[in-house]
Amino acid sequence: MTRRIAVLGAGSWGTALANLAARTGAEVALWARDADHIAEMRATRANDRRLPGVRLADGLTPTADLAAAVKAQAVLAVVPAQAMRDMARKLRPLLAGGIPVVACAKGIERGTGAFMSEIFAQELPDAPYAILSGPSFAEDVGKGLPTAVTLAAQDLALAERLARLLQAPWFRLYHSDDVRGVEIGGAAKNVLAIASGVAAGRGLGASAGAALVARGFAELTRFGRAFGARPETLMGLSGLGDLVLTCGSAQSRNFALGLALGRGEEPQGKLAEGAFTAAILVDKARARGVDMPIAQAVDDILGRRLDVTEAIEALLTRPFKAEI
Repeated sequence: MTRRIAVLGAGSWGTALANLAARTGAEVALWARDADHIAEMRATRANDRRLPGVRLADGLTPTADLAAAVKAQAVLAVVPAQAMRDMARKLRPLLAGGIPVVACAKGIERGTGAFMSEIFAQELPDAPYAILSGPSFAEDVGKGLPTAVTLAAQDLALAERLARLLQAPWFRLYHSDDVRGVEIGGAAKNVLAIASGVAAGRGLGASAGAALVARGFAELTRFGRAFGARPETLMGLSGLGDLVLTCGSAQSRNFALGLALGRGEEPQGKLAEGAFTAAILVDKARARGVDMPIAQAVDDILGRRLDVTEAIEALLTRPFKAEI
């Protein structure tokens, strides 16, 4: 039986995931709303706007027809977190009953404070949903370099089925039923990666960088515990694994944003997910009594309440405490 998969969003990550599935023999519809972009991809068999240097596999079809695209065994929603609700609303009248939708964005919705799973539960009540997250750069996946991520659904059997549907020899999926833990790791690490980029841009050194990752993970763990995430999930690919990846490479938009801020430069290009998530992450942490000073410092910098020097000083002059 032919596998049919829809990927909604022709950015770098959506293109990488669509190409991955097509290279394993699936028929893949890669949806985008820009007709010129679609025509370009069809003509060149590449997406040089978003993922240059990667040829599109033969089984991948770029399309602007959303209704036709989602006639599939699974739908991967690969749009920014702040656009996920609008995407879900577009899908509601088009999805056949029982077709699972996988959120491939890492963030928390501003204004509502909703996680991606909560958006799906509200907007697509009849569709099973899952979350895909973990340490993965689109360029690596596009090139077929070894990558491992986590796919979580409340129904563990669904998570396992979806993982098998998307599995490739170079792309390993671990399945889980800890949906909240997987999506918290993806959302929080984006904010913490901005802090790591700031430290690197300010030239604070490798020791400070390591301390930020360690203390950042402590914040992520406290936040996750407050929202019911399992410790082993936070210690896994979607938590610690993704944090380590994005806190150490300018391939990460979040790290690159912090790097520019640390150097006193204006950020260039598309704004990183962590910039949208920082304020709501801090608000949700405060509401649960969770101490997140690094995330708070990032939010203060982005909100222009503190400059980089003041934020660093505020972190370094915090009261002495035990390491917990």
